[in-house]
Amino acid sequence: MKIVFTDLDHANHDVETEIFKRAGFDVPLLECQSEDALIEQLQGVDIALNQYAPFTRRVFEALPDLKQIVRYGVGVNNVDLEAASAAGVQVCNVPDYGMHEVSDHALALSLALIRKLVPMNAGCQAGRWEYADAMPIRRQTRMTAGVVGLGRIGRLYARKMAALGFNVIAHDLYHQPNAEDGTDQLRCLELDELFREADVIGLFCPLTEETRHLVDAAALERMKDSAYLINTSRGGIIDETALAQALKEGRLAGAALDTTEQEPLPADSPLRGIDNCLITPHMAWYSEDAAQELKRKVAEEAVRFASGEKVLWPVNRPKA
Repeated sequence: MKIVFTDLDHANHDVETEIFKRAGFDVPLLECQSEDALIEQLQGVDIALNQYAPFTRRVFEALPDLKQIVRYGVGVNNVDLEAASAAGVQVCNVPDYGMHEVSDHALALSLALIRKLVPMNAGCQAGRWEYADAMPIRRQTRMTAGVVGLGRIGRLYARKMAALGFNVIAHDLYHQPNAEDGTDQLRCLELDELFREADVIGLFCPLTEETRHLVDAAALERMKDSAYLINTSRGGIIDETALAQALKEGRLAGAALDTTEQEPLPADSPLRGIDNCLITPHMAWYSEDAAQELKRKVAEEAVRFASGEKVLWPVNRPKA
């Protein structure tokens, strides 16, 4: 089988190359950034390791030999899953890497907002040695953390926030609380109730048509003026124009985002210049350990498929 990297912004792909070498594959790195590039360069390719390149219906229809796509990461928003299934292409991701990193990052963002770390640092650096601007700060054991999405990362965040003394509530349309994963201890509410009750709200759901702009102007109106919003999932879950307006008008105490609707953050983004909006560049997943784990698992999944073995992380059900 012919395997290629469609695109990759990593410093190197040594981990993957070594795995492929042991399995007898020579895998070239391409630079496909568009549909046209994919169609031109992937003729005769069986397996594509993909980071950002867009696999649309048009691309699938033009690549009859393609059999598998392995996506670097959890999300597969750049792959048309319906078209992939219709074309008989197996799409895989890596859903279980960097889980602790993302939940830790969300926890760190939560505490940074609650404890007003960014403005306090700015004040000290500017020569102001006082904390009046940080007032009020509430005790964590008297605050409620709302977790939207009880997947692997959401569950970790819930456990870590509970360990710090937060009262934790949750919402998930599809996950039933159970003792096996510890979610039976959580009080699960309707989303509107969670928005009204929580002091800090963490978003841990995938971006789908159902969740796009899940946090819109109406949702923000339901939140407390003193609430904090954390997003380490996908930027499109939040209506950023509505969020910016709520922050500017003091209808939300703060927000911390690791993902935005457009990345990198555009120069004209309404979120720029808002002091109580903390933004990091989609790096919640990152640690050296997580990066190596991701690279290894992507390559191993491709080798499994090429060898006729059962894949571990199928995202779709391709037609035979």
